[in-house]
Amino acid sequence: MSNLQLRVISAVVLAVVTLGLTWLGGLPFRLLCASMTILIFYEWTRMCRPVAATGLGFLPEALLLVFVGGLVAGLPASWLLLLVAVMVVVTAVVGWMRQTSTGQTSMHQTGQWDASGLAYAGISGLSLALLRDGDHPGLVAILFLFAVVWATDISAYFVGRAVGGPKLAPSISPGKTQSGALGGAVGGVLAGLLLAAAAGAGNLAVLGVVALVLSLVSQAGDLFESWVKRRHNRKDSGTLIPGHGGVMDRVDGLVAAAFALYVIGWISATADHPAQGLFPA
Repeated sequence: MSNLQLRVISAVVLAVVTLGLTWLGGLPFRLLCASMTILIFYEWTRMCRPVAATGLGFLPEALLLVFVGGLVAGLPASWLLLLVAVMVVVTAVVGWMRQTSTGQTSMHQTGQWDASGLAYAGISGLSLALLRDGDHPGLVAILFLFAVVWATDISAYFVGRAVGGPKLAPSISPGKTQSGALGGAVGGVLAGLLLAAAAGAGNLAVLGVVALVLSLVSQAGDLFESWVKRRHNRKDSGTLIPGHGGVMDRVDGLVAAAFALYVIGWISATADHPAQGLFPA
């Protein structure tokens, strides 16, 4: 089986499972978000931890499990955000204390990278879970997010290959072009507007601007993950998804855009029901 066939099959399976759980919402979707959170942190630590770094033990993983438990249980946004803050601060402080007591610089570096990974994974999981919630506005919000991010990825790929031109960020991701980034933004906005119109949303002008922001943020999220991989001399974040690499390789743009949409929704409505500010029932 060719790599292209593997990529297509994997993409179809992932899309079917993701859309099915998105449709169900509630606990099934929170379980999906919890699984994604764990896998993101697992891949992050496999990339970023020094080989010999064992000084933090299983502290970061234990803290993450507490957060994931709260996510699955449906804790309010304030509690989930507090848990993320506690995870990050405790891990960073313990790493610094271990470095101070042992003199091993790697302990401090491990604490910093683990704390960053906990923030990245935790915010990714809670943003998606709280956006979806269990109501109709949450379903529309997640489908809107998917439409923008997926269309951005597809449009950027094909426009970049067809048009070419100057590179977007050659030192981070040599394959990405400025034409691809522009094409991705246009595709993302169009897809978002089509989804919003099909869902009967009335504020299309505002949602068009939101779609543009999400498209740009998703591309920035992709570049951020590319920078992390390049920083640690990795081609892929993992090998879990045949033909695609790791989970982070597939959701880097999605989770960045999810956090942006969550913040926008929070400003428009509440931290616990952000989708209602953008897609009122």
